[in-house]
Amino acid sequence: MLDVLAIGAHPDDVELGMGGAIGAFLAEGLKVGILDLTNGEPTPFGSPEEREREAAAAADILGVAVRRTLPLTNRELQDTVEARRMVAEVIREWRPRTLFIHYWEDAHPDHVAACRLCEAARFYAKLTKTDMRGEPFYPARIFYFFSNHLRGLHPKPAFIIDTSDYMEKKLAAVKAYYTQFEKGRPEGAGPAFYKEIETRDAYWGSLIGARYGEPFVSREEIGLRGIRDLVR
Repeated sequence: MLDVLAIGAHPDDVELGMGGAIGAFLAEGLKVGILDLTNGEPTPFGSPEEREREAAAAADILGVAVRRTLPLTNRELQDTVEARRMVAEVIREWRPRTLFIHYWEDAHPDHVAACRLCEAARFYAKLTKTDMRGEPFYPARIFYFFSNHLRGLHPKPAFIIDTSDYMEKKLAAVKAYYTQFEKGRPEGAGPAFYKEIETRDAYWGSLIGARYGEPFVSREEIGLRGIRDLVR
């Protein structure tokens, strides 16, 4: 059973959107897993084999308990019944208390489709009288992480996690994807991209008085048992 399951359309999406938060969760003793809906290929300078090795290296850097890639098709991701069942079966197997998925508005069609697909799969996972593998299970919470394909988008987060102590690990995990951010790129493109990530997370952190932070959205109300954790 997982405490947190983060689902991305492609390998590297989860690292970019919430690599720091994963570090914070693990530091609290939570069990975290990552599910990639596709292998992310083809890309200009990568291959399925390289991408598989990079995803495994990033998972090792972050220290997650489990990572799996589904055989859905990059660039053609859709919210279909077949895809819902595939994701739902993973949810029924791993039984995560909380899901983190793509924010519903994005320039990348795969990210938008991933959001719809995962929301539907959360519901499918609880169905009875079905031939899906596993016992019915319904994650109690679902939150949304941001991607970086829609620069003008600035939704108001429901909360921001202080990731100051985990920024170095997040960047290391992102840098594991050499074929995506450095290979074949102009000299300096990789470091410039990593600096952009750092600058963005520094902005979110500044809103909560931290060096770095990562924002998350919720469609559902968030309940609190007390106020102490909100007092800085």
